[in-house]
Amino acid sequence: MSLKNLRELLETRAAAMPQKTWLFSAADDRRWSYAEFDAAVNQAANLLLSLGVGKGDKVSLLMANSPEYVIAYFACWKIGAVAGPVNSHLKSEELAYVLDNSESVALITDQDFLKHVEPIRAELGHLRYVIATDAEAESTIHFPSAAAAQPSELAEIALDAADDAIIIYTSGTTGKPKGVLLTHRNILANARQIRDWLQFTETDRLLCMMPLFHVNGIIVTTVTPMFAAASMVVAPKFSASRHWQIISDYRVTSFGSVATMLAMLSLTYPEGIPAGLDISQFRFALCGSAPVPAEVMRQFEQRFNCLVIEGYGLSESTCRATFNPPNETRRPGSCGLPIGCELKIFDDDDRELGTGEVGEIVLRGENLLKGYFKNPEATAKAFRSGWFHSGDVGYRDADGFLFIVDRKSDMIIRAGENIYPREIDEVLYQHPAVQDAATIGVADKLYGEEVKAFVVLREGSAATEAELIAHCRAHLADFKCPKTIEFLKEIPKGPTGKLLKRELAAK
Repeated sequence: MSLKNLRELLETRAAAMPQKTWLFSAADDRRWSYAEFDAAVNQAANLLLSLGVGKGDKVSLLMANSPEYVIAYFACWKIGAVAGPVNSHLKSEELAYVLDNSESVALITDQDFLKHVEPIRAELGHLRYVIATDAEAESTIHFPSAAAAQPSELAEIALDAADDAIIIYTSGTTGKPKGVLLTHRNILANARQIRDWLQFTETDRLLCMMPLFHVNGIIVTTVTPMFAAASMVVAPKFSASRHWQIISDYRVTSFGSVATMLAMLSLTYPEGIPAGLDISQFRFALCGSAPVPAEVMRQFEQRFNCLVIEGYGLSESTCRATFNPPNETRRPGSCGLPIGCELKIFDDDDRELGTGEVGEIVLRGENLLKGYFKNPEATAKAFRSGWFHSGDVGYRDADGFLFIVDRKSDMIIRAGENIYPREIDEVLYQHPAVQDAATIGVADKLYGEEVKAFVVLREGSAATEAELIAHCRAHLADFKCPKTIEFLKEIPKGPTGKLLKRELAAK
């Protein structure tokens, strides 16, 4: 099936299987068939059109995971508007930058975030409308009632595969966040690549618990199941205490996650799956956003008797560039094989490196971003030599499997020696008392940088700084070992559960 845009994807599914349940809401058990969802999307799209929102306009989305979030995405895509998911953890000043830089003309939000929007609303020259999904606040449009008043039929609009579909802002680890522009072609290509690689069919049901402002949530567990003519379950957020109940209740076959979620599930359920739950339909857990420590993966797989299929990607590759095979041939510790794009390892002079040689991961393919919004210099730098430069460091083994070493920007250089923090983190995770670990470089007058680790101990466990350093020395060269270890109650995490090393560095 050849699809040109995301409107065509939804309308094709609604025509072919109108009664099939497409969307389940784990929060309140609401359900939509493909036909019902298509009609709801048309009403939301007509609402946007009635406000003067048209093709190419940016519509920011700031809310918790919900069916309304999914409807808003497709409403934008149906009329050629560009959906702009906004990180819900941003404060007012950060929101102002994203909304202003993206030139957003409308914002769809909910009452939990209105308090962050109101103080900056007057500063946003492009923003004409604030649409609230669950509140009838002053100067806002009430989404449910306003959309319900619109017709459920939508006029034809000329859309092209090369049209922008999403603008999503990077985390800004190297300065101000950059707006990544993804086209309808990018999204459809990556959904097709993921579906084909993981062999999803219409019998699958994917749980979306990753935030829908993250490419993992929208691509892996929203667009991909629709591409596969399957179904999705949307949860407001990850809940370790309710997780396996949701899997059982909605007969989920797979879910997207990050390593922190897998570790929390292992801690919450030391005896494995609770009695009385039926997870016989469950196939595997998907994991990405950051490398999964080998010990975290081992514990999860042993405890729940299911595979973790690790992948690698970033917003600029729409989502996934690699995945392990979804079977026993997958390699723990590896991010797998390219699933549809080209991947190479380059040195600092953009020369290709051989098997086992460590360098920067570069990518090329139809899932790679169109460019950075209003930033031609960053676009040109990222695509120099005709390949997208990821900023991630890794190597490939003799069979082509990718292994992530670290972010290029996270590398520690001590007395001229390159040290990759992930290697140290992996060793710390092997200690039975360690729950979380994050290693960074700190300034040192003698060596330039010295190695420091931050550790969270498991509840009821004990370990000293000297004990953990000795543990590292048993497994690593001396120059790689932490010289100091600081114990914390919690390591700062991003909205997807990724450990935020830049906040540790700021300490």
